[in-house]
Amino acid sequence: MNMPASAPVAVDALLQQLFEIDNERQAATEAGIPALMRLADVAERDTGQANTVRCFLLGLYNGYRFPFNLVMLRGLDKALFDDCMAVLTLDARATAQEVHRYLEHGCDRFERWAQGGAA
Repeated sequence: MNMPASAPVAVDALLQQLFEIDNERQAATEAGIPALMRLADVAERDTGQANTVRCFLLGLYNGYRFPFNLVMLRGLDKALFDDCMAVLTLDARATAQEVHRYLEHGCDRFERWAQGGAA
C-alpha cells in the first residue's frame, strides 16, 4: 500500500498538536493546583475578597447552581485575580477532574461555602 506524500506531514502535524496540548495541560496543572489551594484558603476567610473568591469557585463547581458575575473579579487584588485565572485555565484546559476534587474534603468545603461562606 502506497501512502500519499502528505501522510507523514499530516502525522507530524497531529503529533505536534498532541505534544502542544499535553504541554498546555501540564502547565495548567502546575500553575492551577497551587493557585486553587491558595484560593481555597482565602475562601475560608470572612472578607469581601473572600466572598468573591468563594463565588468564583462555586461558579466553577456548578455554574448552573451558582452563576458568577465576572465583573466581581475587578474587586480582587492582582495576586487573587491571577490565581483565579490560573484555576479557570486548570478547569478549562487540564480537565483531569472537577475543581472541588483537587481539595481535601472538597465536596464538603464547597457545600459549606454554598450554605453560608467562611468556616
